[in-house]
Amino acid sequence: MSFGYTLSGFAVGILVGITGVGGGSLMTPLLVFLFGFNPAVAVGTDLLFAAITKTGGVWVHHGKHGSVDWKIVGWMALGSIPFAVTTLFVLKYYLSVGKEITGTITFALGIALILTACALLIRSILLNRAKNIKPIDDEHSNPQNAARFKHLQIPATVIIGAILGVLVTLSSVGAGALGTVALLFLYPGMTTVKIVGTDLAHAIPLTAVAGIGHLSLGNVDGVLLGSLLIGSLPGIWIGSHLSAKIPEKYLRPVLATILLLIGFKFVLH
Repeated sequence: MSFGYTLSGFAVGILVGITGVGGGSLMTPLLVFLFGFNPAVAVGTDLLFAAITKTGGVWVHHGKHGSVDWKIVGWMALGSIPFAVTTLFVLKYYLSVGKEITGTITFALGIALILTACALLIRSILLNRAKNIKPIDDEHSNPQNAARFKHLQIPATVIIGAILGVLVTLSSVGAGALGTVALLFLYPGMTTVKIVGTDLAHAIPLTAVAGIGHLSLGNVDGVLLGSLLIGSLPGIWIGSHLSAKIPEKYLRPVLATILLLIGFKFVLH
């Protein structure tokens, strides 16, 4: 069975490398439906899996490209980390272990998948639009735009972080696609590579805190985690090289439709 986990990690890694879709939106439903894992265990294991795999990506973005805005990462974390901890506290002390906690996580997973599917459908449009917008390096480049959004950007970033903190802790889904879309709306002058790098950097402390919290709740399977990592790391490497050869504009809508159907299945379960 561990070979099956490794093979699944490899397949998801390839898809993540090709499309940039977060592993959680693909991996967690796979663990629940194909391998029959309890949703809480699937979410907890996937969170630690994501924290480990995303670390390499941030190393590249920060070290090679210099494409992480750490100030924005800080504002998002100011909202996401406290709300992730609060969500874990509620799961531990206010929901009975068993059907109630499983039901909550299953419903949250469905909502997160539906939102992610919608985000995927508009993400490419926003990314293409962002490429055509001249980056705003300071408020003097476009004073009218700066005046309009400057007082809203920081509180909105913190609020988005808080929403992601709850959603990701409950479902392991949303840090990638939803975070990227939110940043594209809030910071239209940022370059695409900086949007991706910043969102990726924020996902690491969030998934790490949420994953460790789930570990303390007994929701992490160590054998499963190791097997997924063995498969996913080479899968992501191969997928990244295939991404230039496979048209993303065809693959992304298919993935979004699949996630939408799975999301409704979780919600209506």
